Formats: sequence, C-alpha cells, structure tokens
Amino acid sequence: MQPLLKEDPMPRFMIERNFAEQLEVTGASASAVKLINDEEGVEWLFSFLSADKKKTYCLYEAPNADAIRAAARRANLPADVIIEVSDLRPEMFN
Repeated sequence: MQPLLKEDPMPRFMIERNFAEQLEVTGASASAVKLINDEEGVEWLFSFLSADKKKTYCLYEAPNADAIRAAARRANLPADVIIEVSDLRPEMFN
C-alpha cells in the first residue's frame, strides 16, 4: 500500500474591499458569490466587516490572485488589495 501523499495547502489571500455604500449581505447574494467562487476555484473562508459597513477584509483560499480577481469581477465585487498570507498564531510560540 502506498502512503498517502500530503497535498500542498492551497494558498491563502487577504482581500480588502471598499464599498461606496453600506454593505448589505443577503443569503441570496452570498449563495451567488459562492457559486461563482466554486466555478473559479476559490473558497471564501470568512470576512471581517468594518463598523461603518463600508469595508471588508476577507480571507480566501485560491490557486492564485488572478482567480480571486476573476471571481470578484464576475460577482461585481471590489478587490482593492489582494495579499498572499500565511498563518501566524500565538499558540505557535508556546
């Protein structure tokens, strides 16, 4: 029996999105974004929403930044800043 090969983890990206108006997310809009993301090979992990509801910081897994840009363009969402990131957690230093 061959040992299972560990796959390289999918790269993670932090996306900063700026909105002109307050962001209102509905179940239908989130489902539409998920469908587009699935087609582009990206996964929305979670987001932080600013207090004024005009900015989000979203964590995604994707093969590359271009896939995120393509999904954002198709979903009519801004993707003002896209930065590849890695984990850094307090428990890593205990």
